[in-house]
Amino acid sequence: MALILTFLGKGGSDRTKIAIAAAKLLASQGKRVLLAGQADPAMSILLGTPVGPDPQEIAANLQVVQFQTAVLLERSWEEVKKLEAQYLRTPILKDIYGQELAVLPGMDSALALNAIREYDESGKYDAIIYDGSGDSSTLRMLGMPESLSWYVRRFRQLFVNSDLGKTISESPLIQPLISSFFNVNWTADNFSEPTNKVNNILDKGKAALADPKHIAAFLVTTNDPVEVATSRYLWGSAQQVGLTIGGVILVSEDTSIHLGEEFTPLPVSVVPDVKVGEWQALVDALPNFAAQAVQAPKPIEIDVPTRQVRLFLPGFDKKQVKLTQYGPEVTIEAGDQRRNIFLPPALSGRPVTGAKFQNHYLIISF
Repeated sequence: MALILTFLGKGGSDRTKIAIAAAKLLASQGKRVLLAGQADPAMSILLGTPVGPDPQEIAANLQVVQFQTAVLLERSWEEVKKLEAQYLRTPILKDIYGQELAVLPGMDSALALNAIREYDESGKYDAIIYDGSGDSSTLRMLGMPESLSWYVRRFRQLFVNSDLGKTISESPLIQPLISSFFNVNWTADNFSEPTNKVNNILDKGKAALADPKHIAAFLVTTNDPVEVATSRYLWGSAQQVGLTIGGVILVSEDTSIHLGEEFTPLPVSVVPDVKVGEWQALVDALPNFAAQAVQAPKPIEIDVPTRQVRLFLPGFDKKQVKLTQYGPEVTIEAGDQRRNIFLPPALSGRPVTGAKFQNHYLIISF
């Protein structure tokens, strides 16, 4: 299991510089590190070497890769065609080639997340540093397993409970008819296998995001009020997807500047604004990422004995947080993020009896 780190907040090259410095720091400690970035020229310029779609070693213990969406799409498409061939006697996608496919909105995030998952599961790396967009898009990408699992869980249950779902599952005549007329290799195992595989991947993704020893983010900002406000907003939004924020990295030459009040209880590390190639001063100023991530406030705590759920939502005030309960789960809206809380059996289906917003925590009682 690798430690996966990403950075949120300040745009420009500062966030990429910190990602590179973090990779160098961890590699110098003997960890096998993969530095991954999106298709952007900044990383190649800052590293002083071209970065391609396959991992390449640029220093001891340090490899770098650039996620090129078109390449990832081509590789994933081949897997899709293999999967289709298992269930259709005459596959219909066999003559469509990955090189022909256009990239649709949202594909880049999904493919990047899958690539990170595969590199993590490869066992080749102790740490993966992801230099993404550093904004809400990165948060939505990391929160994708939880969001998709809700869709799979809810819509699958709706289908099972529907008349059509009951007919298909209970009738001994329907399955042979479907197999004959729709060119499908129908077996119960065939149709449960892909769903189970998807659920397994999503469950692993949710478990990884909930574990600060596995995945964490750090905020990057200057003392500019707009950047501070943006970082605080991203802090609260990260909690909505279940991502732990381990601390704040303040880029400034003035070490006397303090932002503790805006980011309490997170530790704030002041790092210099270095020139390209002058990495050591920045590396030396970086925090202990793993230690800080474990000590940071958890995005959500569920206390079954007291029938309470506590969500840490810094960066928002009471007016910006909305709680609803239309179905068996509770939905929280804060900023531009919406989260469905999957409750344990002891609380699932129970109505909300009270809620209060106190010291940046939304406390829900059942």
